[in-house]
Amino acid sequence: MYYRLNGVTQRLTGTPAAVCSSQGLRPGVPPVGPLAIFTSPTKLASETGSKVQYLGANRVPDLQRLFQKSVGIPVHLKGGVIDKLLYRSTMSLTVGGVLYCLVALYFTAQPSNK
Repeated sequence: MYYRLNGVTQRLTGTPAAVCSSQGLRPGVPPVGPLAIFTSPTKLASETGSKVQYLGANRVPDLQRLFQKSVGIPVHLKGGVIDKLLYRSTMSLTVGGVLYCLVALYFTAQPSNK
């Protein structure tokens, strides 16, 4: 008796030996390498040989210099106007949510009028 995963119930079920086939690797299927996550080449690797060109310049050293400066402001605000806007909107939504919860608790705590 062999066991096979049932596609409907997702449980192991007993099957006769004639139904089961080997589920090993199929010959003739080339292995596929993992895709590049953080880069996007402009050309295929086979077109350029061993050198691959990328769309953008490496901005990491510039960002490291920006965030490692001791300017006196928190790191989450060093990105400029967009960071300030995101920070202030997040804080205002948080304060508004807390106030909304407190008002809801106040109305819930009041006795109902019959």
